[in-house]
Amino acid sequence: MGSLQKNRVVVAMSGGVDSSVAASLLKEQGYDVIGISMKTHENPDPESLPSAHAAKNCCSVDDIHDARAVCRKLDIPFYAMNFKKEFQSEVMDYFAKEYAAGRTPNPCVKCNDLLKFKGLLKQAQALGARYLATGHYVRKMKDEGGKWHLLKARDTQKDQSYFLFGLGQDQLASLLFPLGELTKKEVRTIAHRAGIQTAEKPESQEICFVPNNDYVSTLEKLYPKQTQPTGTFRHQNGTMMGEHRGTHAYTIGQRRGLNIATGKRLYVTAIDSEANEVVLGSDEALYSSSLQATKVHWVTGPPEKAPVTAQVKIRYRHDPTPAEITLHRGDTATITFSKPQRAITPGQAVVFYQDNELLGGGWIES
Repeated sequence: MGSLQKNRVVVAMSGGVDSSVAASLLKEQGYDVIGISMKTHENPDPESLPSAHAAKNCCSVDDIHDARAVCRKLDIPFYAMNFKKEFQSEVMDYFAKEYAAGRTPNPCVKCNDLLKFKGLLKQAQALGARYLATGHYVRKMKDEGGKWHLLKARDTQKDQSYFLFGLGQDQLASLLFPLGELTKKEVRTIAHRAGIQTAEKPESQEICFVPNNDYVSTLEKLYPKQTQPTGTFRHQNGTMMGEHRGTHAYTIGQRRGLNIATGKRLYVTAIDSEANEVVLGSDEALYSSSLQATKVHWVTGPPEKAPVTAQVKIRYRHDPTPAEITLHRGDTATITFSKPQRAITPGQAVVFYQDNELLGGGWIES
């Protein structure tokens, strides 16, 4: 790696308003800004992606065109870099394998960990950039001892810290989050004032490689060998209840699409991929007081005292809940909640907070 220019920053450009404004703000602050878009996958079949959904998926050819146009407007260099191979192996293959194992993956966390904040940061440094910046709504701060801390965004409705629990000290020292103190409304206002054409572009809501948010059809089309054949629905009392589409088509807590008529509402309470069974039960059966987590990571390093009391999220749109984190050997932990939580889902990220600070997180094993 050559010498890094302390004023140079690469901005990860998604083609949306957030990364566009991040680049604009950094240029106003006097940074030497370079825009980079990551080409991660082939576009979905246009016939499978109606125009009403087109703006909801990121990383398309149109998004790269938008990012290039914004960089031209800001008069900064722009590069589109091919990350298709890495995205295939680290994100899409992982996505398929998790569903095949009866788990529900979180590809956005994996993409951040393995592509943006490893692969793209490495590319930024190869361009002589001291920093990599993104349009994430999150903040960082350094304490008196020189450690970096990751904090929720000021706009708590847009906060994205949940997806960044895998960041470490070396990465945080090289990252900038220009939007952490802004609201989404303020970001769009800044974009309008700067004449940025993505000012009113709709947000990406879906997984970028899953057209129409139909992950089951995507799996069956792209990964037929990873999908399960039809199998058996089993009630939690042991009664066999009919045939399911394949365990890959279900997730914990699911009620719709079961096609089981009993007169009572049933939910997916467990998935046994080895037996090719989907277990159904009552809403009450979805509640649990604890979970087991693996690959637990701490942003500022492992805590000196355990157990740790924290507020814990078991999915992105989950309200943080008081819990006690008991550490075990290696990177595993038991999280015990103050009150039972609904639909704890293996494969999802579990993330720990104290007030506004993100302490770390891991992956729900059981």
